[in-house]
Amino acid sequence: MSNINALFLDIGGVLLTNGWDRNARKQAIELFGLEALETEERHHLTFDTYEEGKLTLDEYLTRVVFYKERTFTRQQFKEFMLAQSAPYPEMIDLIVRLKEKYKLKIAIVNNEGRELNEHRIHHFNLNRFVDFYISSCFVHFRKPDADIYKIALDIAQVKPAEVIYLEDRSMFVDVAKGLGINAICHQSYQSTVEQLAAHGLVL
Repeated sequence: MSNINALFLDIGGVLLTNGWDRNARKQAIELFGLEALETEERHHLTFDTYEEGKLTLDEYLTRVVFYKERTFTRQQFKEFMLAQSAPYPEMIDLIVRLKEKYKLKIAIVNNEGRELNEHRIHHFNLNRFVDFYISSCFVHFRKPDADIYKIALDIAQVKPAEVIYLEDRSMFVDVAKGLGINAICHQSYQSTVEQLAAHGLVL
């Protein structure tokens, strides 16, 4: 019998591919003919603020891409950004089945800007199994700030020991463990299934 009542999940790297990572930006730089160093510097100066929900996607793009005239439109660039997201069907199916079997609360704890986040939630129909979204753009905290996990615990109304958290970044795993959350560093479907089983969640 498991004492786990909730799963906290990252989206990028766990349920879906990353939304706007270094590889996606590299492709954009090549496809749209952007200045690589300038684009990356502007991105790093701006992206945290976007993920915290303090900038719109248009404001982010104005600072990073459209600070000067371009031969392509904002809409073309946005469509490219949104197209970078793809699902990990095996992982999504795993979570859906675990929720059904063990009556788990499912909470997303992720860093993402609002427009990208909402696209990913609705396009991949995450609402069919997710109960709460503790996303950086909604709560104005970003991982690794421990407050984002404390908010998630409060919203889900669970104790740290009742939670398993799946996350692909080891630093964030360590922060969650420091709060007493059972955190698993997701590296592959099989290794995560085995670690979930060790906590009593077996399909």
